[in-house]
Amino acid sequence: MKRIELFEFEDFNWLPKVVRNGATGLIKVLHSMMGTSEVIAQLILKTKQKSDFDQIIDLGSGSGGPMLDVITLLNEKREEPLRLILTDLHPNAEIISHLKEKNLSHLSYHEAPVDASNLSVAPAGLKTMIASFHHMSPKTAQNILQSAEKSNESILIYELAKNNVPLLVWVLLLPISLLVLMLMTWGMTPFVKNLSFKQVIFTYLIPLIPLVYAWDGQASLMRTYTFKDIEQLLGSDKSKNYKWSIGDAKKANGKNLGYYIMGHPVHEQG
Repeated sequence: MKRIELFEFEDFNWLPKVVRNGATGLIKVLHSMMGTSEVIAQLILKTKQKSDFDQIIDLGSGSGGPMLDVITLLNEKREEPLRLILTDLHPNAEIISHLKEKNLSHLSYHEAPVDASNLSVAPAGLKTMIASFHHMSPKTAQNILQSAEKSNESILIYELAKNNVPLLVWVLLLPISLLVLMLMTWGMTPFVKNLSFKQVIFTYLIPLIPLVYAWDGQASLMRTYTFKDIEQLLGSDKSKNYKWSIGDAKKANGKNLGYYIMGHPVHEQG
């Protein structure tokens, strides 16, 4: 398996909330800059053609990532809106409060921690994992895939990064990559929604957020599963009643932007 189990600061409970929220806020800006919302929305529509559902259960949501924009895009031309439920192992209290204030019937954040490796207790609907699957160890990742298949419900996993850089090249370029990413945060921070004074302090005066964002971004590259890794996780003993597909995700202009893993029950195909 090419994937390497490096650590990310975001995985630790002790990471201060201001740093965690600051980093996840920057990730939302990155998704907006890259245009991932449109790509994910099209993938969800593609999944819906194969398996019908009226709500989406997003796993590992953090601060919501691009899914808040995705659900808006999906519901623009729908009379009956799709419902989105955000979940996370470390629920974001600020986003929960923000969504409660909006009081939208089709959008909510599950307040209790949700373990993505146990899908049997999750609400019914399409399960999505957006740029979070790489956080899972091989055993946990395999459990997630097997759990989706056993529960006979559809799942869509999307990863923005692709692990196609040789390890030696990654190591040699790491100092430069970290510096570039840290400098990028200075330009991205003004575009963070609901930007707080604390985030400004821990970005420009005490650069903890840039450091965490830069390291986690580089570590996630090596932690991302390759297509061969995913095939290994799925194994050769596949069910005839459930279908898996893996492929490059594409923008409207045809350019690749990350990749997807899609699973759905065969008997629900139209």
